[in-house]
Amino acid sequence: MGEPVDNLPEEVLALIFRDLPLRDLAVATRVCRAWAAAAANSTVWSDKSISCDCELEDLLPPYLSSCLDHIHNLRLEYEPSKKPSRGTATELLTALASRAPRLRGLRLECRGEKPLFDAGQDILGAVHAVCGAAHQLRHLDLRHLPYTLDDTLVLKAAAGCPELRSLFLDNHALVNSVQPTSVLKLLEACPHLRALGLHLASMSRAALELLAAPHRSPFALLALRCACPEDARASPLPDEAWATLSCRHPGLEVELELEPVLPDEAVTRILQPAVPVVVLRLNLSGDTVGPVRFATRHYAETLRALEVRASASPELHTALEELAARCAGLREIHCFCVVRPSVLDAFRAHCPRLRSYTLKLKREPHPWRPTLVR
Repeated sequence: MGEPVDNLPEEVLALIFRDLPLRDLAVATRVCRAWAAAAANSTVWSDKSISCDCELEDLLPPYLSSCLDHIHNLRLEYEPSKKPSRGTATELLTALASRAPRLRGLRLECRGEKPLFDAGQDILGAVHAVCGAAHQLRHLDLRHLPYTLDDTLVLKAAAGCPELRSLFLDNHALVNSVQPTSVLKLLEACPHLRALGLHLASMSRAALELLAAPHRSPFALLALRCACPEDARASPLPDEAWATLSCRHPGLEVELELEPVLPDEAVTRILQPAVPVVVLRLNLSGDTVGPVRFATRHYAETLRALEVRASASPELHTALEELAARCAGLREIHCFCVVRPSVLDAFRAHCPRLRSYTLKLKREPHPWRPTLVR
């Protein structure tokens, strides 16, 4: 009698193989014909997460290359500082671009630091190729790429991916090279776009007005990162344009991330009363108390998560207590400075939906871990 595993149907083996790392999956294909067939099953490849281990060789053996046809959603992780890892990632993306008719989602993530003066031309070139070939692509997430993203990429996505539902370009690059005119062309070419992540300088009043147009599909999420010199100099997005957009899309959620590059006057221009802010991250070098109080006055109904990185002060503690009393729908509060006990008490008392918080009453070794509310 054979081993029990020998009698498992292909569908069951495919469910088992679905969670194997690529290296182990390649080993499984060499065991027997039944396992090789199960490893090529579309169930294994439909939603795939691949880490490009720098020691992994022969990532795409010939008998596995055809499996790329089955990939619908891919999360790809690599180490930019390690040549074998990034070479493997580039090879996989290039192969995917040559046979990507079914690709629906692509998310790229970097692990570790990128080398100095690395523009990522190899990886970005492969992403361009995917955008030009994957005409059914619906989700593209490049938030975790450390490279400068530019108009060429946006226009390639606009021309090649008309079915896009979400596009995230709000990464941590030091320079933003996506111009508002390119974003307008993207919005015109992708009428079903529901979620968009950008640096503030890439957004414009014209884009807000286009999103509010009667023919647009419901728009759900706008994530704006303000971290580059271009963001600090960006033209203000008027409050009336935000009000019109919110009226057109009542379910719209906005995520705002404000970084130290912003002077106080830029922060004042960015924070408009009609913006339906759901997530607010404040990591400012200047005044933080003012933005927290502004959020209390204008975002009490919408705010669900607040992150504050600032020096502790009695004024900040008082502002946080006032916010807790007004924002009953808050689900997360993370403050990366020591707070007085009354701040913690205020959020526990006034925020019944709170699920996670970082409110330390004394200094602890970093990284600070959030407390989960059961």
